[in-house]
Amino acid sequence: MKIAFFDTKPYDKQFFDIYGEKHGVEFKYYEAKLNCDTVGLAKGYDGVCAFVNDTVDASVIDSLEAMGIKILALRCAGYNNVDMKHAFGRIHVLRVPAYSPYAVAEHTMALLLTSIRRIHKAYIRTKDFNFSLSGFTGFDLHGKTVGIIGTGKIGRVFTDICKGFGMKVLAYDKYPAEGYEDGEKVKYVDTDTIFRESDVISLHCPLTEETRHIINKDTIEKCKKGVVILNTSRGGLVDAEALLNGIKERKVGAACLDVYEEEADLFFEDYSGHIVEDDTLARLISMPNVIVTSHQAFLTQEALSNIAETTVRNIVEMSKNGMCQNELCYRCGNTVDCKDGKCF
Repeated sequence: MKIAFFDTKPYDKQFFDIYGEKHGVEFKYYEAKLNCDTVGLAKGYDGVCAFVNDTVDASVIDSLEAMGIKILALRCAGYNNVDMKHAFGRIHVLRVPAYSPYAVAEHTMALLLTSIRRIHKAYIRTKDFNFSLSGFTGFDLHGKTVGIIGTGKIGRVFTDICKGFGMKVLAYDKYPAEGYEDGEKVKYVDTDTIFRESDVISLHCPLTEETRHIINKDTIEKCKKGVVILNTSRGGLVDAEALLNGIKERKVGAACLDVYEEEADLFFEDYSGHIVEDDTLARLISMPNVIVTSHQAFLTQEALSNIAETTVRNIVEMSKNGMCQNELCYRCGNTVDCKDGKCF
């Protein structure tokens, strides 16, 4: 099989070459993102492989269908960049539902610790042989309350990490995980309770119409003064303007973002020699209590290997059997995991 691979980075090739060769899948790597202007590069291939910031809208799907391409393999868990309603009956959409939940959960905790203990500032200061501790006072995580929105695999791993620090966990999920709540350290509550009672709020849910801008002006107003907000899931979960205002008004004590709503044209690229025109992102980065990383929470050797292996297996399974356990489909007005294999 031949697959057109879009938005390629050097770290992708290493693992996809290994698993592609092993399973007889040949990848043609393109640095360009998949969109209506670049979709023509997929002509003559059996499928396409896309990432989080590729645009798979109705026009792209129609073009793929016209070229006879029936497989869209997402090398990620999220699929909010795909018009799933339009894809139904036209193309099989496959994803990687889980790779290394530890990678994302551990990065989330790394951001939190870096922020509250001012490690990023200390690193810069000591580079100049300045060993003053002024402005570095942080706070203990032990005994604090963390609100976790989304208790899938990543949310549950992050819960375990927080419990290890002696934190109390309040959680919300539309579909609660069986056996997750212990009635003592971990408790399911509604989102209003999370906003009111949490010292730290961490987002680990998918981006849907229900969760879009779950962090907004109104929810920030409900929060404790000085709340720390973490987002390593999807940028659209946070209204960036509202977050910026919450920081300026001293309501939000700190924010750690690995994702950003308008990241598609910025993240994964080097703009160090350019003027960034996104004023909201520029102002966020300029804030002393904001840490932004460029969607790198997934970037571990283990996660990259898992992503490549699962993506290749998805492609092979769909090609050989006409169905795949990791296929997505559009049913009953909702985007859900395909329950009965084929979406058409």
